[in-house]
Amino acid sequence: MNDQNLMENLLILEKSGCDMYLHGTIESSSGNVQQSFKSALNNSLDMQEKIYSEMSKKGWYQPDCAEQNKMQEVRQKFCC
Repeated sequence: MNDQNLMENLLILEKSGCDMYLHGTIESSSGNVQQSFKSALNNSLDMQEKIYSEMSKKGWYQPDCAEQNKMQEVRQKFCC
């Protein structure tokens, strides 16, 4: 396993953690529990951003740019 594979796996795991913390926040039964999940979610989002930034710097994560006509279709679909 090389560094790029390791970082890709870390990013996938971190994104999964964010998803779990988000659902925990939404489903919390008390304010204290919700605050704990929110804190964990924010920490996980920060880590995800750091991993993404490092991968991007190395050219390992290159998101595709959306085509202008596709963006317009989405705007029309969700606009009033």
